[in-house]
Amino acid sequence: MVGHSTERVTLARLPSGVELETTIHTYEGDEDGPTLYVQAAQHGREVNGSEVLRRFHEEIDPAELAGKIVAVPVADPLTFDRVSYTTPEQLDSINPNMNRVWPGDEEGTLHERMAATLWEYATDADAIVDLHTGSPNMLTHVVFMEGDEESRDLAEAFGTDLLLSEEAGDDADVEWSERDFGGKFRVAATRAGIPSITPELAHNKEVVENAVETGLTGLLNVCRELDILRPSPADNGDWTLARNHLGRVDATDSGLFVVESNHELGDRVDAGERIGTLYDPATYEVLQEVETDRAGVLYALTREATVCGGGKLLSVALLRD
Repeated sequence: MVGHSTERVTLARLPSGVELETTIHTYEGDEDGPTLYVQAAQHGREVNGSEVLRRFHEEIDPAELAGKIVAVPVADPLTFDRVSYTTPEQLDSINPNMNRVWPGDEEGTLHERMAATLWEYATDADAIVDLHTGSPNMLTHVVFMEGDEESRDLAEAFGTDLLLSEEAGDDADVEWSERDFGGKFRVAATRAGIPSITPELAHNKEVVENAVETGLTGLLNVCRELDILRPSPADNGDWTLARNHLGRVDATDSGLFVVESNHELGDRVDAGERIGTLYDPATYEVLQEVETDRAGVLYALTREATVCGGGKLLSVALLRD
């Protein structure tokens, strides 16, 4: 049936017996075509993706679609209500991060059950967009799995100024497995044969107009790339292709980080460029001369001055063809 419909779906039950629900929107076109699954707010503080889907709802006319779009604006209601990245330990001490448990387990922990419920909808799709939101310290970008050409095509269609390929499994740095990245939604979907991308729209906890506009244009572009919508994709940034190598420069100690470079996010940098200094704020002792660890694109730079030892100060992506 052509049109828009909504469904309230129970993702899991809380200890009190209260059902944990979310809303799934389905847009049925008037012609046969592919199915796109798109979700937002796996991490509850990442609200720009939810706003993208609200505006997407207002933008599209199901009668003009060739295919179907399934949209979930709040994939994790628990973290959304807490404006948090993870869920409380009392509810899921084993898997507090929903984006580490895909494809889920209907008999597993709370987040595994939630993921398993949504996975049933996702696996019917021909392509997947998992909308995320980074932070004010991160350049808006789109991530896809290295070597998956269909996912790369989706990333190029979505746009933004930076496309990041991510190596997976044995091809990736040891940190990839240590941080359970094999359980990311995008990774599980790509391995299941469904082209998938993760746009990181930058900023969190607040609706930022530029981020939302980029996300909306990108999502419409993906629909056009899949021929769900007919017009050709619109410009959405002048993208640079790079590789997310997981490397970053961390604080060697706790202190006050002062950025002393004029570099902006998205700038190309050389290895060994001075970015700032980490001080002991009480004694004025220099704890760390902060430099770039490699050449590439500066896509994350901490602006919050008070940092703890081991915290990320900056990230550089490796340029690639």
